[in-house]
Amino acid sequence: MSKRKLKEDNFTNGECISKVQRLLRERFCHPSPSAKLFGMEQQYKHLSELLKRTAIHGESNSALIIGPRGSGKTQLMCHALKKLLEVKQVRENILQVHLNGLLQTNDKIALKEITRQLNLENVVGDKVFGSFAENLAFLLEALKRGDRADTCPVLFILEEFDLFVHHKNQTLLYNLFDVSQSAQTPIAVIGLTCRLDILELLEKRVKSRFSHRQIYLLNSFDFKKYASICKEQLSLPSEFPEKNFAQKWNKHVQSLLEDQAVHDALQNQFHYSKDLRSLYMLLMLALSNVTVPHPYISVSDILEASKLCRVDSKANIVHGLSVLEFCLIIAMKHLNDIYEGEPFNFQMVYNEYQKFVQRKAHTVYSFEKPVVMKAFEHLQQLELIKPAERLSPCAQKEYLLMKLLLDNNQIMDAVQVYPNCPTDVKQWAVSSLN
Repeated sequence: MSKRKLKEDNFTNGECISKVQRLLRERFCHPSPSAKLFGMEQQYKHLSELLKRTAIHGESNSALIIGPRGSGKTQLMCHALKKLLEVKQVRENILQVHLNGLLQTNDKIALKEITRQLNLENVVGDKVFGSFAENLAFLLEALKRGDRADTCPVLFILEEFDLFVHHKNQTLLYNLFDVSQSAQTPIAVIGLTCRLDILELLEKRVKSRFSHRQIYLLNSFDFKKYASICKEQLSLPSEFPEKNFAQKWNKHVQSLLEDQAVHDALQNQFHYSKDLRSLYMLLMLALSNVTVPHPYISVSDILEASKLCRVDSKANIVHGLSVLEFCLIIAMKHLNDIYEGEPFNFQMVYNEYQKFVQRKAHTVYSFEKPVVMKAFEHLQQLELIKPAERLSPCAQKEYLLMKLLLDNNQIMDAVQVYPNCPTDVKQWAVSSLN
């Protein structure tokens, strides 16, 4: 093959790979409202019907979408909204207010945000209101265009709903639910939360005004469905501009997912977390290795990505400890074995450490007690240990009961990979009690 032909092929492959990277990264990181929903068809139908009744028939509603993080609550909401806004009559009439408990940390901030999103700053102006309820009522009144039938429906979407529960007296929630129960402006209040006990956190007066509609997302699909989602997310669509490359890519994805090592890695990931975001993270890490010389995702890419996804952050912190701090961790491990997981204090750890120093007769491991105390406090700052009880201001530091936040397996794994670990320390770690 001539050099010119080879150069042209590389350029074509480079363009294809660039398009693949852009397409798949966007799919993994920013799922569009038109992307396919997995395992949420029934919940989608329920939510769509509820929003339609508010937007078209002027019926007020309230509901909670409840599910663990990464289960698709926001994606479900986006899909339902997209479908709703396809109707011209709805698109021109409905108003949306999006609030987030992480941003609107109190009711005053929330009310300002509602005013801004509804474009009512000029209506409110310098008016002075007696209460939050009066302010909210005035805002909703300003949206009316006559009788109830001609009033703009308002859709309130509250992300991190459980954080709004902690606002003083739950005033915002009370007023929103109160309006949704009364014959005023038609509104729908949709809360998104990962707290299963959310209803227990609501005050009685708020709970009585909530409709008690709850939509649960629990990632109920099995591994077969999980594997098919993985295949679907990695495959290129039929409208991909380079048809030949797309066919080769999809054929390679098919053979990749049939490999036993990849199957096992995906099964481990599935048992670790059914969260699709963690699957997308794994696929994203594997995709980042695709280049012109390496145009397809390989088995080793998936295995390496799986290892990175499952990396233990606490064990990584242990790798960066000083030898003294690492010795204190081992002393705590032995104390846990001796006292069967009961809390310990600094004095007990120090005594255990001194036994090791005296037994080995090494001055290299011998430190003054204040230095050891400083190392112990550093471990607490790194959250590798924590107080077992509430700290008392008059208690002596040496005798505060603490708990180790690492288990034996994590410590033993850290021993194996600890950089330049002294042989004496390694032997002490692997030895049985004392």
